[in-house]
Amino acid sequence: MSNTELPSDQPKYRRIVLKLSGEALREQGSHETISPSIVTDIARQIKQVSDLGVEIAVVIGGGNIWRGLSASHRGMNRTTADYMGMLATVINGLALQTALEQMGAVTRLQTAIEMANVAEPFIVRRAIRHLELGRVVIFGAGTGNPFFSTDTTAALRASEIRAEIILKATKVDGIYDADPVKVANAKLYEEITYMEVLTQGLGVMDTTAISLCMDNKVPIIVFNIRMKGNIRRVIEGEKIGSLVY
Repeated sequence: MSNTELPSDQPKYRRIVLKLSGEALREQGSHETISPSIVTDIARQIKQVSDLGVEIAVVIGGGNIWRGLSASHRGMNRTTADYMGMLATVINGLALQTALEQMGAVTRLQTAIEMANVAEPFIVRRAIRHLELGRVVIFGAGTGNPFFSTDTTAALRASEIRAEIILKATKVDGIYDADPVKVANAKLYEEITYMEVLTQGLGVMDTTAISLCMDNKVPIIVFNIRMKGNIRRVIEGEKIGSLVY
């Protein structure tokens, strides 16, 4: 990746990690775990960014299908529950990969748990090469280890592939000092430091993920994925959502 400064009419970032929750693939109020129309819309936004020449990797959660932590709270062995959650992320990754390829995007799904008939194993050098060749890389199966969230996966993968920023897609406009659904006058932070997120317990990402981003100086932008075109707006440098730095 070149260190030369980008012309002003070019995207602000060259290489990014997009963090998607599994819930982002589900229609609000629906019992359907994956909405084909929502997956198609997200894929379209990703392809638009990729077509700008941005190298984009996606880390996807599995909460629309299975939540390991919730299952462990109901008595299931935590390790088993987390492995089931990792498999759920692969299902979501396959859905997103299919939608992207139907639009003509070249993609690779890499998983932290080896499953040769489904996806490539995660190899950092191979992932970087795919990105350099303009392919969208989807990271599935979390870190491959129980007790780690997909937020931590995003922080880890971003550090490994030397991404410039993590885009954390949510269903709200950014980071607030209180739940904006419950508190009408909740304050939106345009910018906030890693330490402020940690000390105030804002729950943007889990503490492991935030600490990893802080240690490796990977900024995070938290934004609303439900507003169509927001991914491109962030990439083009428009002030969308909240910046954690």
